Amino acid sequence: MGLFTARRSRQARLHLRLRQATLTTFRDLGVTPEIADALETEGIVTPFPIQEMALPLALSGQDLIGQARTGTGKTYAFGIAMLQGIGKPRKNRKKPRGLVVVPTRELAVQVSEDLVTAAGKLGSRVLTVYGGRAYEPQVEALKAGVDVIVGTPGRLLDLVKQKHLDLSQVTTLVLDEADRMLDLGFLPDIERIFKLIPAERQTMLFSATMPGEIVGLSRKYLNRPTHVRAEHDSGEGEATPQVRQIVWRTHRMDKIEILARLLQADGRGLTMVFCETKRACDMVSEQLDTRGFAVAAVHGDLGQGQREQALRAFRNGKIDVLVATDVAARGIDIDDVTHVVNYDCPTDDKTYVHRIGRTGRAGRTGTSVTFVEWEELTRWKMINQMLGLDFVEPEETYSTSPHVYSELGIPEGTKGVLPHANRSRAGLSAERIEDLGETGRTRSRGRRRDEREEREERPARTPRQRRRTRGGRLMDEAAASVETQEVELVKSETEKTPALVPQDEIEAAAPKRTRTRRGAASKAIEEALAGTPEQQEQQDGRQADPADAQEEAAPARRTRSRRTAAQPVAAQPVAAQPTEAQPAAAQPATAETRVAAAQPAATETRVAAPAAQAPAPVVEPAVEAAPQPSFLSTPPPPARREPERIVPPSPFAVIFQSPDLASDDDDIAPSAASERKQQRRQPRGGGNRRR
Repeated sequence: MGLFTARRSRQARLHLRLRQATLTTFRDLGVTPEIADALETEGIVTPFPIQEMALPLALSGQDLIGQARTGTGKTYAFGIAMLQGIGKPRKNRKKPRGLVVVPTRELAVQVSEDLVTAAGKLGSRVLTVYGGRAYEPQVEALKAGVDVIVGTPGRLLDLVKQKHLDLSQVTTLVLDEADRMLDLGFLPDIERIFKLIPAERQTMLFSATMPGEIVGLSRKYLNRPTHVRAEHDSGEGEATPQVRQIVWRTHRMDKIEILARLLQADGRGLTMVFCETKRACDMVSEQLDTRGFAVAAVHGDLGQGQREQALRAFRNGKIDVLVATDVAARGIDIDDVTHVVNYDCPTDDKTYVHRIGRTGRAGRTGTSVTFVEWEELTRWKMINQMLGLDFVEPEETYSTSPHVYSELGIPEGTKGVLPHANRSRAGLSAERIEDLGETGRTRSRGRRRDEREEREERPARTPRQRRRTRGGRLMDEAAASVETQEVELVKSETEKTPALVPQDEIEAAAPKRTRTRRGAASKAIEEALAGTPEQQEQQDGRQADPADAQEEAAPARRTRSRRTAAQPVAAQPVAAQPTEAQPAAAQPATAETRVAAAQPAATETRVAAPAAQAPAPVVEPAVEAAPQPSFLSTPPPPARREPERIVPPSPFAVIFQSPDLASDDDDIAPSAASERKQQRRQPRGGGNRRR
């Protein structure tokens, strides 16, 4: 720090004059009327101490290191000087002349809004570039021409790599929240940006804290900088004096109940709750949502559209509780934040200063409450020592402790659920989410209630009905038409007609290839044939003659049918018709006379001779003729054949069975293929072989 304390005498005299003079407006600091009028229109008339000390140096073109606590207007300290140095925009000037590098997307939006406010009368073109948004709008704005660019290091380098952004004409470079950028690992990107801009430039670094890394960076890239610090003499890390600080030692399982009762304190406005991890943010926001509070979460796993939606809803008052990680603890300037709650203990003193700095901004007052668990006492003692606070031993606190109600002004009898009468906020769903053309997908671990309700309200999808078709028609219609056709065919044949029909008429009437299923059709055929007296008489009393034998020997036309797997069909032999030379009981069955009685759709159609040519049957009275089976009757089951028994040659012979000596622990013998594979895997003889 010796380089910055030993300043030149001219700068020291300038600082003394600034402190002794009574400045009431920005015009006395050398600001142009256009910028001063724009600030006065927004109600910004009296400059802050950091603006009084930094603006004259920045307007003179010197390199600057500005340090001030959060909420003291550091953005206008460098923004006014940059806009005034660039001047009004020109038509032939399309490349940017000013560059502001910030660590987070939310801070980029905040800085851009302040610069647009200051450049309202100048008409300067300010462009904000950061990740999570589509490239096309940013590329089109760069082609149209810009004067000042505010962005994060990653997106800036991406646009430079794609040759859409040219930084060769930048005259002013500002690093806002430089210590946070170094903590996030942006030092290599910042060094690349320094190499892309001209060496003749004005460089300014602004931050609430000034660690040693910032000093080393300023010595490397800044040209004889001036260190301006608008702080009290107690130290650079002093917390905001307008904030009332409360520190309690709490239990992990009781913190959410204390927080729910704290949010019902008298006079509470907008409240920010800081958590250490993204998962903790989702958990706390869901718990508060179920208890009736209008809450939203902001962390790195959310899409950019969701993050901006939550911040807009918080600024507009549609929600009054914002649960966030440290990504929202830098540079977010939101009015009327009355309470800040450190749900998880901060990691260091700088994080604590930035967190509680979200309240008590611009001369206002606020309250900060910090929860410290038993495991975090050592960490808190280090923070307390660094900041010089009086909370070495935080008071043990529970949700039922009396001092919780007295210190925060919570009404007696308040529980951890917000009454329905007090739920007057519109909620996050009332804020429209913008379509930013996000380059990445939404990666939220938690699901909001409105998203779940929207999914529940969606109509259920109609289950898909698959229909099997055959030949362009549905299976049910095709089967019904086939069955109807066969039933009608049987009825037409069972009318009172001559017993024997010529073969030509049968072939013309019967379908050649029909497929049916065994079921109602076969049953109808059996009933129709069994009820016809002519068919019954023919089957009972008909005798065979040589003409019948010759005709039966001829191959008959068969119709095919599909058999079901559940009802297998087997053709059983049936006794042939008796002849004159041999009685019916002694007549053997031949292959031509076998019929498949169980297949009504696959029967053999036989054509008999006319009844007038058949001779009179000769029946011996001593031998009874065997009853002829019905045409479609069920065949008798086949006789079960007993297997032959093996009888040993001697009843005294004893047959031994060798025992199985193998056990479960025995290894399976490898096959020849596996042995050859194992031999190939083994390395061959060592040493250097000569080839």
